[in-house]
Amino acid sequence: MISYPHIDPVIFRLGPLQVRWYGLMYVLGFMAAYLLARYQARKFHWQKMEEHLDNLNLAIILGVILGGRLGYVLFYNFSYYLRHPLEIFATWQGGMSFHGGCIGVLLAGLYYCRRHRLDYWKTADLYVVTVPIGLGLGRVGNFINGELYGRITDVPWAMVFPAGGPVGRHPSQLYEAFLEGIVLFAILWAVKGKPWKEKNSWPHGSMLALFLCLYGIFRFLVEFVREPDPQLGIVLLGMTMGQLLSLTMVFSGVLLFFFLKRTKIPPLSPAQR
Repeated sequence: MISYPHIDPVIFRLGPLQVRWYGLMYVLGFMAAYLLARYQARKFHWQKMEEHLDNLNLAIILGVILGGRLGYVLFYNFSYYLRHPLEIFATWQGGMSFHGGCIGVLLAGLYYCRRHRLDYWKTADLYVVTVPIGLGLGRVGNFINGELYGRITDVPWAMVFPAGGPVGRHPSQLYEAFLEGIVLFAILWAVKGKPWKEKNSWPHGSMLALFLCLYGIFRFLVEFVREPDPQLGIVLLGMTMGQLLSLTMVFSGVLLFFFLKRTKIPPLSPAQR
C-alpha cells in the first residue's frame, strides 16, 4: 500500500481569498485549449477563426461552468436540489459533472458559431483535441483534494484517502488523468490534421466523434474501480451513472461519424479563410 501524499489543496491565502490547486488546474486547462486552438488555426490557415478565438474561448468557459453545474444537478443529485433549489448556485460546495460540461460546451459553441457564421464542425475539430489537457489536470486536482477516489482494493498501489475511511482504495483519479488526459490527448493530437487534408476520408467533425467514443470508453472502464456516487450507487444493470452517460457518449460518437461521412464538408477555400 502506498501512502497518500497529503497536499494542501490551498496553494496560498490572502485574507479571505484562497487560491486552490483545483481552480489552478481549470485555468491551466483553459489556457492550453486557447493556445493550442490558435496554433492549429494558424497551421491550417483559418484566419477567420483566429479573429474569434478570444470571444469563442469565453463562450466555451461559460458553457463548461454552467453545463457542468446543471449536469451535476440533473444527473447526480436532482432530488436533493429539487428540495433545495437555492443551493444550485452554491458552486463553492462542489458538484460538477463532466458530461454536463461537455453538453454545455457543445451548445455554447453551436450558438456562437451560428451567430458569427463559423463552421461548427471545423471549430469542434480545433478545440476538442485540446480538451484532454484540461481533463487530465482536473483529475490531478481531484486527487489533491482527496475526492472521487476509487473502490476498496488490496492492490499494491492502493491508497488510504482521508475521506475514504481506513481502507486501501484505487487511486482512480490518477487512472483517469492518464487515460482521459495523456493517452486521449496523444491519440487526438496525432490525427488532428486528417480532416484538413483535401484527399482524405475523415470528415470535419470526426475529431469530435473520436473524442466522444474514446472518452466514453476510457471513463466506462475506470468506473469499474471508481467509488460510485453515494447518493446514487449502482443505477442500472450493475452500472453507475457515469457508465450510463459514457455509453451514451460512445453511441453518439459512432452515429455522429457516420452522419458526417454522408454529409462530408470540403476543405476551406482561400476565400473562407
